[in-house]
Amino acid sequence: MKPKNTPRLKEKYINEVVPEMMKMFAYKNRMQVPKLSKVTVSMGVGAAKDDIKILDKAMDELSLITGQRPVVCRSKKAISNFKIREDQAIGCKVTLRAAYMYEFLDRLMNIALPRIRDFRGVPGTSFDQDGNYSMGLKEQAIFPEIDYDKASQRVQGMNITIITTAKTGNESHELLRLLGMPFKAKGEE
Repeated sequence: MKPKNTPRLKEKYINEVVPEMMKMFAYKNRMQVPKLSKVTVSMGVGAAKDDIKILDKAMDELSLITGQRPVVCRSKKAISNFKIREDQAIGCKVTLRAAYMYEFLDRLMNIALPRIRDFRGVPGTSFDQDGNYSMGLKEQAIFPEIDYDKASQRVQGMNITIITTAKTGNESHELLRLLGMPFKAKGEE
C-alpha cells in the first residue's frame, strides 16, 4: 500500500511550511529548516501474557492503521509481580519513514483526531528537550481503517512519537503546527 505519488503532507511541507519557517526563525538556508525524521507507533499489550491471540489481533490492527507490519516487543527481564517472564511478547511497534510517515500523519491529524469525542486539541506541552513530540491515544477505533464491529473486544491504546530534526521544542512545535497538528489553545493547556 505504498503511496505512488508524493504525499499531500510532504507537498505542504515543501511549499508552505519551509518558507514560513525560514521567515519565522530567520534561517539562511532551506536545509536548516527542521523536518520530520520518523514516526514510531507502539502498543503495549500486557494481556498477551495470558493469551497470545490478543497480541496477534493488536498486530493486525496496527498493520491496518500504519500500512506496515509491526515487530513484536519482548520483555527484557522477568518481573514476578506482573507475572512476566524474560523474553515474553508484551507489545508491538512500527517505525514509519518517508511516504508512510507522511500518509500516517495526514490521516492522524485530519481524520482520526477529530473523531475523538469532545476533542479540543492535543496538548502542546509533550515535547522533549530534543524537539520530539509524544502523545497517547486511548483507543484504536478512531482510525477509519478499523471496522468498529470487527475490532477486538478490548479497547487498545497506542503511543505515537514524532521524531523531528528540530533543535528545540519551540521549533518542533511550530513545525507541527504549520503541518496541521491541532494543538490546544494556550489558555486550555
